Amino acid sequence: MAGLDELLYKADSYKAEIDKKRPFKDIDSLKKLQDFYRVDFTYTSNALEGNSLSLSETKVILEDGITVGGKPLKDIYEAVGHALAYDYMFSLVQRDYISVIDICKMHELFYSMIDSCNAGKLRKENVYISGSRNNDKIPEHVNLPAEMGKLEGWLREDHEKIHPVLFAAELHVKLIQIHPFIDGNGRICRLVMNMALVQNGYPPAIIPPVIRAEYIETLESSWINSQPFYKFIAQQVIETEKDLMRMLRIPLDANGNSRGSARFY
Repeated sequence: MAGLDELLYKADSYKAEIDKKRPFKDIDSLKKLQDFYRVDFTYTSNALEGNSLSLSETKVILEDGITVGGKPLKDIYEAVGHALAYDYMFSLVQRDYISVIDICKMHELFYSMIDSCNAGKLRKENVYISGSRNNDKIPEHVNLPAEMGKLEGWLREDHEKIHPVLFAAELHVKLIQIHPFIDGNGRICRLVMNMALVQNGYPPAIIPPVIRAEYIETLESSWINSQPFYKFIAQQVIETEKDLMRMLRIPLDANGNSRGSARFY
């Protein structure tokens, strides 16, 4: 696999090619991008957490407003709530940075139909990540206001100091390690990460359920070494860019490179 610097260079090369077709700062282009990924991102992010809805079922629920028979009501609520949080995410892309209020609002939108009492609120009890080797490092609930305050300080001060893809990946790492909510932390982390990417002109990083094990393992290892997770997210950004380039009819060679990109593979 390519090194991190190579992956970032490739992601930037693809972004440059895409920007020639669709300037991401243009409101109309942002709306089209939003619509294009709304169903796919909702499906994949929920599926990573065990939601049983298929891509086509998610599409029917979100676009046609039709419920799917035989599916748990919670799974349907997760699809609708995630789409609402996703729409809110895109409403903030012109902002300079992400705030704790924004993060809590996303959780409120996602979780309100599932548990209105805890939606958008920092957890009031300690939690554990199933299968994690790092549960002893998750902050106790009494420390959450201070931890989220430190996160917002980092968001304000460092959002322009780090490569945008690394910033988005590190934001995911920091937020998942705080684990601020009683449930739904993974989905909110991916929403917030993708908000940071879109704010900087990149498409969302879509993580297919088929590579869930790699995603979980690199995220788990980030407690000690974040480099594998950085590379994982950079690769997902590249794959999403390639999908968007195909849609925009930007030529890719047999190795998946654009004509203007470096040939690393």
